[in-house]
Amino acid sequence: MIVLQAFRFALDPTTAQEGGLRSHCGAQRYAYNWGLALIKANLDQRRAEASYGIAGVDLTPPVAWSPYSLRRDWNQAKEAVAPWWSENSKEAYSSGLANLATALKNWNASKTGKRKGTRVRFPTFKGKRTALSCRFTTGAFGLAEGDRRHVKLPRIGLVRTHESTRKLARHVDRGTARIRSATVTYRGGRWFCSFSVEIDRRDPAPGRPDSVVGVDLGIKSLAVLSTGEVIANPRHLDVALRDLRRLGRQAARRIGPDRRTRQAPSGRWRKTQARIARLHTAVANARRDGLHKLSTRLVRTHGVIVLEDLHVAGMIRNRRLARHIAGVGMGELRRQITYKSGWASSRVHLADRWYPSSKTCSACGAVKAKLRLSERTFHCDQCGYALDRDLNAARNLAALVDEVTVGMSSPSCGATQNEPDGNPRKTRTTRAPGTATGRPSHKARSTPHREMAAHDTVSTAS
Repeated sequence: MIVLQAFRFALDPTTAQEGGLRSHCGAQRYAYNWGLALIKANLDQRRAEASYGIAGVDLTPPVAWSPYSLRRDWNQAKEAVAPWWSENSKEAYSSGLANLATALKNWNASKTGKRKGTRVRFPTFKGKRTALSCRFTTGAFGLAEGDRRHVKLPRIGLVRTHESTRKLARHVDRGTARIRSATVTYRGGRWFCSFSVEIDRRDPAPGRPDSVVGVDLGIKSLAVLSTGEVIANPRHLDVALRDLRRLGRQAARRIGPDRRTRQAPSGRWRKTQARIARLHTAVANARRDGLHKLSTRLVRTHGVIVLEDLHVAGMIRNRRLARHIAGVGMGELRRQITYKSGWASSRVHLADRWYPSSKTCSACGAVKAKLRLSERTFHCDQCGYALDRDLNAARNLAALVDEVTVGMSSPSCGATQNEPDGNPRKTRTTRAPGTATGRPSHKARSTPHREMAAHDTVSTAS
C-alpha cells in the first residue's frame, strides 16, 4: 500500500543555521501578509465601488486567489516591496502564498456553504509571535548522502539531527520511499524538520483477524477493552500540574509584556515562559507516545475494532471534567486507529453517538432508564447481572459487529427489529395521575432526560 506519511526529526542547528531558519520562516510570514494585504485591499475597493452603485462589469477586476496567480504577482512586485528577497530560498515565499491561498479557499467554501463544520473566518495577518514554519517543495532538500545524522535544506545546508534518520534512509535506499516536501517548524523551544514521504508500506496483518474488540474510552481508565483488559490512564498533565503552577507563579512575579504601555518583557520572564513551553511539550509528547503504542497494538492484534463516536468538543464544555477529558486525547486515539487500520488491513466500526452502551445490559439486552456517572458498577434490573460499568459498555460495543453482520435495520445504533416501538425489555417509568399531557411536574423538571407521554405511561429516552 502506497501512502503519504510524515517523518519528523528534531534538529540541532548551529547559531548561524538557526538564524537562517528564522529568516526563512520570517520570509514565509512576510509573503503571507503581503498577499493578504493585496487581497483585502482589492475586496475593500470592490465593496466600496459597489456601495456607490457601480455595475459589476465596471468594478475593479478581482485579484485571483490561486497559488500560481499569487506567486506571479509576487514575482512582479518583490523587487520593490522586498529588495532583500534573494537572501532566502524562493520556496519560503511560495509556501506563505500557498498557505494564504488555502486559507482563502477554506473561507470562501465555508461562506458559500460548500464546507461543513465550524464557520471559517477571513484570514488575519500573522504577527511576530506566530508559530514559525516554512515548507520546501523544490530545491536541494532531503537526507544527507552517506550520513544518517544530518538533513539537507535549501540555502541552509546540512543540519544535524538529534536522532538517527536510518528508518527513513533505509526506505529511500531500497526505493520504497520518495520524499515530496520538507517542513521546518519551531515548537516548544526546539526546531523540527518533517518530511512528507510517499512510502510503500507493508504492515503485517492482524495477529487475530477474526477477533472483535470493543474499546470504551474514559477518564478513570484510558480504555477498557471487551476482552477485560484495562489500560490505565497515565494522567501526564496531572503529574505536571505542580510544576506548571509553580512556574506560573514565578512568571507572575516577573515583568511581562504590556501592549498598552509597550513594555518589553524581561529576560527572566522569557526564560520562565520557555520552561513552561518545554514542560507542555513534554506532556504532549508523552501523551502522544502512549496513544501511538496503544493504537498500534490494537490494529496489529484485532481484525475489527469498535469505537464510540464521541462528541469530544461537547464533552469539554463540562468545566468540571474539561481538563481531564482533554488530557486523555480521545479524538487523537480515534484518529490514529482510523488511519493505522488501513495500513494493517483491519477494520474500524463506529457506534452511533446516541447508542446507550453504558446503560445496556450486555447479558440480556435490557436498557436502564438512568445511570448516574457515580455508579461504576452496572446492575441489571431485569436479570440481576452485575459488571463493571466500562467493561459492560465495551462488551456492548463489540456485540454491535455481530448485529450488523446479521443485517439489522440500523447499522450502528444497536436497535432491534421492533425499532419504532423501542426495546420491549427497556425499563419503563409509570407517571403519576394528572401528567398525561406530557409536561413533567415542577419537582421533576430538573431531570436531565427528556420524557414523552403515551397515555399514562412513558418510556424515558436513553
